[in-house]
Amino acid sequence: MSLMELRCPWCVLVLSSLLQTLSAHDDFFTSIGHMTDLLYTEKDLVTSLKDYIRAEENKLEQVKRWAEKLDSLTTTATLDPEGFLGHPVNAFKLMKRLNTEWGDLENLVLQDTSDGFISNLTLQRQHFPTDEDQTGAAKALLRLQDTYRLDANTISTGDLPGVTAQSPMTVEDCFELGDIAYKEGDYYHTELWMAQALKQQDQGEESPIDKVLVLDYLSYSVYQQGELERGLELTKRLLSLDPEHLSANDDVDYFEFQLEKQRKASADKPPKQDKKQGRNKTEGALRKKRFREPLPELKTYEKLCRGEGIRMTPRRQSHLFCRYYDNHRNPRYLLGPVKQEDEWDRPYIVRYHDIISHSEIEKVKELAKPRLSRSLITNPITDETEAVPYRISESAGLTGYEHPVVDKINQRIEDLTGLEMDTAEELQVVNYGVGGQYEPHFDFGRKDEPDAFKDLGTGNRIATWLFYMTDVAAGGATVFPDVGAAVWPKKGTAVFWYNLFPSGEGDYSTLHAACPVLVGNKWVSNKWIHERGQEFRRPCGLVETE
Repeated sequence: MSLMELRCPWCVLVLSSLLQTLSAHDDFFTSIGHMTDLLYTEKDLVTSLKDYIRAEENKLEQVKRWAEKLDSLTTTATLDPEGFLGHPVNAFKLMKRLNTEWGDLENLVLQDTSDGFISNLTLQRQHFPTDEDQTGAAKALLRLQDTYRLDANTISTGDLPGVTAQSPMTVEDCFELGDIAYKEGDYYHTELWMAQALKQQDQGEESPIDKVLVLDYLSYSVYQQGELERGLELTKRLLSLDPEHLSANDDVDYFEFQLEKQRKASADKPPKQDKKQGRNKTEGALRKKRFREPLPELKTYEKLCRGEGIRMTPRRQSHLFCRYYDNHRNPRYLLGPVKQEDEWDRPYIVRYHDIISHSEIEKVKELAKPRLSRSLITNPITDETEAVPYRISESAGLTGYEHPVVDKINQRIEDLTGLEMDTAEELQVVNYGVGGQYEPHFDFGRKDEPDAFKDLGTGNRIATWLFYMTDVAAGGATVFPDVGAAVWPKKGTAVFWYNLFPSGEGDYSTLHAACPVLVGNKWVSNKWIHERGQEFRRPCGLVETE
């Protein structure tokens, strides 16, 4: 294919016509009449050339605007990458840009195959996020919306707790969330986000998304939730924009038929009274339920994540203390004891302040980053490790012999807990992504998991030590749903609790969870300490639950 064919398809068509004319008339110079045809041909060719130039200029203008926008965005983002991606909307939009929008840009300029930029972009795209990544980021936003009870407008305007620089969403972003929810059969969130997209369009935001398409999604999702009257109203609005819409006219007839049917049924039957409110209830007025309403224990977990339902009374609080702690005059802490604070009484949870330095944190992160991979759980039935949607994070294990800092940290945990570290697991470093969480779970193996940690040969997990290596602007608490406890991340601190009673029985009050990170970037590292080697350090108790 010639350069002319690549750059000017209109020119090729006109030139082809001209060449056909030339082949039919070899002696144009002999007739002015024939030569006038060439003038018109040349005029058409110039017109086509101008069209091509305008198209190229328009294309370059689009690319220029895109580059300027991204230059400003990436300059700001790379000043504090983790802080920037700590905003869930920024993380979602990054997934969307790299998975979708950069591909659109590639298609826009793909004709110029000699351009090194395209070659580089095509090469780099193999490392870009996938559809799964984009969908996962969208679902994370929906999860944050539910857990922290945020309306769509709050998220779309970027007005989230702890945010200093807002990151607003476009109509296309809102539509994308609604579309992903729709594909999951989640009409609750489809309605919320299509309504937000429509709201922004009504407020004058320009968008390539057709308002008719938004109304089509919105009316259907509303109908699926039993709101026939609103579905009818939205469908009529759709028809006012597109009277020839294929299915909308049929939908209007159907909605009107169903509403008439409901009215007749209501006339024949007295309306039910709301015992609390004393008012009539119709199907359309029923409060819509959240998609896949969470189980009772997850409701408690989500309340604690929001800072609600914490069961620490003033009387109990009065029995919690702060102290300087040297663990029974441990030589390493005799002259410089650490600051220890009681976080909770039962289960007993303590926090150590200023227990890991900034330089140590950075070294641990540096060692862990190259090997971070999706956090897995062990299936109690198959005993196989697997990725699950209720644990959204990446993790890596570090051993003491890899670097002196890791060895020093392990020794510090041993000195302060008095427990043997040789039988403990590796220091596990965890980074939570957009909406990152770990729903309620136990660290220890329960009675219905007799083979838990069998391969390690070190017994059950007797205790958990958890370092907080970053502050989190909003969300990200460690909560204990059964007892109503919430522990909030604070950089440089660590919390410690026993998972087993001295008798060796599991303490079921230690059921805990990592709340979704709403705003910020959460790094933690934890040490799971096992039973073997603790026989003389924590003698066995005779009472099962004490």
